[in-house]
Amino acid sequence: MTLVDGLPAGVVSVNDRGLLYGDGVFRTLKRAGGITLCWARQYGKLAADCAALDLRCPDAAILETELERLPPDCVAKIIITRGRADRGYAVARDALPSRIVISSPLPLYPPSYATVGVKVRLCGLRLASQPRLAGIKHLNRLENVLARMEWNDPAIAEGLLLDAAGDVVEGTMSNVFCCRAGVLHTPDLSGCGVAGVQRERILDFAARSGMAVRVAKLPLGALMAADEVMLCNSVIGLWPVREFNGRTWEVGAVAGRLRQWLEERDD
Repeated sequence: MTLVDGLPAGVVSVNDRGLLYGDGVFRTLKRAGGITLCWARQYGKLAADCAALDLRCPDAAILETELERLPPDCVAKIIITRGRADRGYAVARDALPSRIVISSPLPLYPPSYATVGVKVRLCGLRLASQPRLAGIKHLNRLENVLARMEWNDPAIAEGLLLDAAGDVVEGTMSNVFCCRAGVLHTPDLSGCGVAGVQRERILDFAARSGMAVRVAKLPLGALMAADEVMLCNSVIGLWPVREFNGRTWEVGAVAGRLRQWLEERDD
């Protein structure tokens, strides 16, 4: 199902700035049993990303109503663009945002991805630094598209992306964590990358449970030396990494603990 400004099978104008310039933001959410998981956090992120780009964010109640019209079990996507505009980059102050809500079937990932782990590759593409957009889930995702085009092997579940300095930033569709000597590490995203809801949830859980956490630059060598490596997003939950860049890992206790917590809670 697709809703555009609340209308089924609605049409997006060819002059919409989301299409012309990638001028907008989005969120990908999971619906299960008619419930949109982690909705309060997801809306908070959407509102924050809209504010960062000076976009007017729709009221939560409007989006909740539209999400409830989607299938009870699906992947939902909310897109907010700056709306229609005349030619040129200049932004009209009275521009009316476009609101798009889309549903897709839940992907059928093998259950072993969560329990045994996944094989991951190192992408050749390097992410550019742009602090003004760092952390925001904006519509300009061409880097991720090009990176995902680097492989067709179905045995490879994800690719990791580095920045120009060679530090680990994220996966093509996921955030990255690793654990070494009892300390949970995740890359600092102040230069580039997307700060996802599951990443935020894991950081909150770690803080509440007394787990030592380090959010900082993550050199590739430090990731390779980790005791555990994990990937997360709002659809997959958490996947341990079992093979990457010539090294293999067993699924560790930290990954099991985090995955259980993510699956048991919806906050």
